[in-house]
Amino acid sequence: QVQLAESGGGLAQAGGSLRLSCAASGGTFSTHTMGWFRQAPGKEREFVARIRWSGGVEDYADSVKGRFTISRDNVRNTVYLQMDSLKPEDTAVYYCAAAPYSSRNVGAYDYWGQGTQVTVSS
Repeated sequence: QVQLAESGGGLAQAGGSLRLSCAASGGTFSTHTMGWFRQAPGKEREFVARIRWSGGVEDYADSVKGRFTISRDNVRNTVYLQMDSLKPEDTAVYYCAAAPYSSRNVGAYDYWGQGTQVTVSS
C-alpha cells in the first residue's frame, strides 16, 4: 500500500533546470526521512539529498551542494528536488525513498519509487 512515485525527469541542457516530484501515499511518513538517490550506468546508487517530513535540517551530497534543493509541499504529501545548473554528470535515474531514521545510507531506506530518468546534454 505504501507507494512513492517520482515524476519530472526528462532531458535538459547543461546549465538548465529540472524539478523532480515524489508523491507519497499509503502510509504515514511524519517520522520519516525522505531521500533522493541517483544511479548512473556502471555506478553504484548514490545519495543526493534528504529531508525530514517534520521539517528541519536538509542534507546534500557534495556533488550537488549549491545546485540542488530538496523541499516538501504544503500538504506534506510530496517531496521535491529542484535541480539547477545541471551538468552532464548529473545524468542518472533518480529515486525517491523513505527511511525510518535519518541517514545517507541506501540500506536505511525501506521504501523506494521506480525512478525517473534525468539526462543532461552538453
